[in-house]
Amino acid sequence: MSRRQSLMLGAGALALGFVPSRAPAAAADVILRPIPHSGEKLPSVGLGTARVFDVGTDAAKRSELEAVISALVTGGGSVIDTSSDYGSAEAVMGDLVETLGVRPHVFIATKIRSGTDAKTARAEFERSLQRLKTDNVDLLQLHNVSRANESLAQLREWKAQKLCRYVGVTSTYAGDYGAMEAIIRREKPDFVQVAYSLGEREAEKRIIPACVEIGAGILTALPLGRSSLFRAVKDKPLPDWAQEFDVQTWAQFFLKFLIGNTAVTVVIPGTDKAGHMNDNLAAGRGRLPDEGQRAKMVEFWQSLN
Repeated sequence: MSRRQSLMLGAGALALGFVPSRAPAAAADVILRPIPHSGEKLPSVGLGTARVFDVGTDAAKRSELEAVISALVTGGGSVIDTSSDYGSAEAVMGDLVETLGVRPHVFIATKIRSGTDAKTARAEFERSLQRLKTDNVDLLQLHNVSRANESLAQLREWKAQKLCRYVGVTSTYAGDYGAMEAIIRREKPDFVQVAYSLGEREAEKRIIPACVEIGAGILTALPLGRSSLFRAVKDKPLPDWAQEFDVQTWAQFFLKFLIGNTAVTVVIPGTDKAGHMNDNLAAGRGRLPDEGQRAKMVEFWQSLN
């Protein structure tokens, strides 16, 4: 199925007025990954909201995003990642989750800025809870850490108060990975979110090994490289051997490369189209590439550049 066909399928379901709570049949074959610090299992494909959910009060765009969240939950997904820095994304997401009545079925991850004082951080987190229309979040992350002395003490205090269930750190800048690694090893967060894709594998050198060593879950930001991966394969057919691990589209090819790394907990591609959400979710089902096949995927990617 092509990405366009998948989009048409999602639009068809919405045309029938389909707004589900949770579809057990769709969720039955979803690949789950355990959170190392707790053993709780999460569906391996989630949803990112950067840029795509920053739509303010635009009713038409909100309707499309409502369909995306419906597709996520129907397809057995749960993780939605957002941030106080993503414009109106938190508020839009909070409204839509409330409208759909799916708060019990979604794992909400948000972020507050690093490098602020306790009072500022508290005010920022309280605003996030208000925008998200919830009393607590599942994961609270310190966003874009860049200093090795960053502490998670404040976030752990909120965790003890049951304002969040897990704490983490994020960075998408390779230049900050030295500081991030130091934080990971010292603070031992529940989660680490890092830029990781077939085209951006810097995290494999030090961040992912550090996460494995201390037992942190990994969320992969920018798993489709802000669409740069699609541009690289435009008008190119999938390699025949991709069928060996149940790939039907390029999105599934790129995402299965990541999920095939057993250290990865959840991939969080962003989208504003229900059909693309369905396509992404398909990467979290069926066979995954083994290490030999993943190496072949890297060789294929390198041959394009």
